[in-house]
Amino acid sequence: MHRTTRIKLTELNPHLMCVLCGGYFIDATTIIECLHSFCKMCIVRYLETSKYCPICDVQVHKTKPLLNIRSDKTLQDIVYKLVPGLFKNEMKRRRDFYAEHPSVEDAANASNEDRGEVADEDKRIITDDEIISLSIEFFDQRSKPQDGGEEKQANEEANNKRYLQCPAAMTVMHLRKFLRSKMDIPCTFQVEVMYEDEPLKDYYTLMDIAYIYTWRRNGPLPLKYRVRPACKKLKLGHVPEEGNSSNRSESDSASDKASSPAAAATTSSSPPPAAAFVLDDSSYRRHLNEYVNRVMLS
Repeated sequence: MHRTTRIKLTELNPHLMCVLCGGYFIDATTIIECLHSFCKMCIVRYLETSKYCPICDVQVHKTKPLLNIRSDKTLQDIVYKLVPGLFKNEMKRRRDFYAEHPSVEDAANASNEDRGEVADEDKRIITDDEIISLSIEFFDQRSKPQDGGEEKQANEEANNKRYLQCPAAMTVMHLRKFLRSKMDIPCTFQVEVMYEDEPLKDYYTLMDIAYIYTWRRNGPLPLKYRVRPACKKLKLGHVPEEGNSSNRSESDSASDKASSPAAAATTSSSPPPAAAFVLDDSSYRRHLNEYVNRVMLS
């Protein structure tokens, strides 16, 4: 069975921190010879007096070491997303710097991010305490638009859709409990929260979902849910083995009786075993869908 392991940020710090300044990467820059990363300002200053990597001592370049370093945007995005508040604090620090030094020559040529004029929304950075707007609707896999019925189906989906505002740290498990309480769903049914047609793990937070499925903030986070009967395991009865001749004779006589017309009539009138019943859930799903829509509209 899959087990979820939570990793603390302190365990990832060796991969997210610069060995030169001891802080988290800012403008992460990587040496192409050995792939070790540092803050841009830290490594540029270091290479002014040395041509070797501060970690592995490999030669960066014989004469111009700055030619063999590259900006690592992917690593920097990971650091901003993992360290709470780092991006917002860094943007504020840059805005304060340019406000105190308006005559800096590079201010006009610097990018918006360099000047600290990029908001969290533009960078797609989500914090734990941020409020995320999401939409939730019932997932019906069988519903397919018929000819000329696409507009009607779109209107029905809009009417059945509900909108919530939740903290980014809220988990799928919390959302499932909310839906169960809102619609008074008994424990004999299970509630699944989905993104498109993919069920979501209980430990996913809204922030995780937004990052995994690249939510662009161009609308509410679209989620769906479905209600299904909880699976129950059937207990199989123990069948005794025929260990002696008397049992075999009884079984033989029973088979003789079963072959007679009277026995056949008796056998046919008895109900079939429980395992022979197959649940026809077409009507169940239809009534369940109507019930869910009626509860959500109330």
